[in-house]
Amino acid sequence: MSLREQLCEYGRRAVELGLVIGTSGNLSVRQGDLVAVTPSGVALDRLTPDLCPIVDVDGYLVEGDQQPSSETPMHLAVYQTTSAQAVVHTHSVFGTVVATTLPELPPVHYNALLLGGTVKVAEYATYGTPELAANVRRAMAGKQAALLANHGGVTIGATLEQAFEATRLLEWLCEVYVRGLSVGTPAILSDDQLAAVVDRSLNPPAFPRRTAC
Repeated sequence: MSLREQLCEYGRRAVELGLVIGTSGNLSVRQGDLVAVTPSGVALDRLTPDLCPIVDVDGYLVEGDQQPSSETPMHLAVYQTTSAQAVVHTHSVFGTVVATTLPELPPVHYNALLLGGTVKVAEYATYGTPELAANVRRAMAGKQAALLANHGGVTIGATLEQAFEATRLLEWLCEVYVRGLSVGTPAILSDDQLAAVVDRSLNPPAFPRRTAC
């Protein structure tokens, strides 16, 4: 599947799962010094490969008739400072709720470790600006995800599939936290508890094999 075809596939899935609405949200995937990105002003479930422009890592349009997403500077900033090969940005409901109310998403479940632990909320800046790109880059340091104040969320991965699954996980964690607040005060996992999870994953139990009678 080509890079542009991947954008169409995961753009459609983002809409189906309610992670975006209208023409909001954008995705990109990198190969070498080139980045295929979703176009500006086109709903993600209406993408076709020919609509997806390709830019270089410096932000110059290389191929395509459509203008790249207005959030392309944010994607490129992430590529410049991480090993990511794909970026997914959505306006998911629970992610945006957390991003409008809290300075960070604490680890309410050990799967938060898959995103780097506590997810920081990048300081607000107007969409598509260098200021927002810089804020996201800082919040993303050492992480696989960040939330954008009063805006949405962004995740990265070695592939578009990984970045998309990180987005799904981020939204699930945000939903667990928000729904937990409606019941009481969610318990937050401590550093020691998270370290124990890491140790468990590195040293899984060995189950004895039953010998034949």
